Amino acid sequence: MDAAERPDVSTLSYEQARDELIEVVHNLEAGSTSLEDALALWERGEALAARCQAWLDGARERLDAARARDGQSAGAAGGARAGGEPAREAALEDAAAGLGEEDA
Repeated sequence: MDAAERPDVSTLSYEQARDELIEVVHNLEAGSTSLEDALALWERGEALAARCQAWLDGARERLDAARARDGQSAGAAGGARAGGEPAREAALEDAAAGLGEEDA
C-alpha cells in the first residue's frame, strides 16, 4: 500500500497503528527501499508510534480514573473493600501493561 492509500494516522485504532508500525519497521530493516522511501517510512513510523503512545496514555488515564473512583467508593463505605478487589486491580494492571507489548 503506497502513501496515498494509507489512512490518516489520527483515525487509526491502537491495533491498526501498532500493526502498521510493525510493518514499517520490517520494511526499514529489510533495507531494500530507496532513501526517499526510507525517509517517508521513518516519518510514518514516527507518527504511528506517537498514535500508539497516545492510545496507551489514554488507557492509563482511564485506569487511573477508575481506580480513583473505586478508592472514593471504598472510602465512603468506611474503607472496607470487597475481597475480590485486589484480584480485579491486578487484572486491570495486567491488561493495561499488555496494551504496550508488541506481538511476536
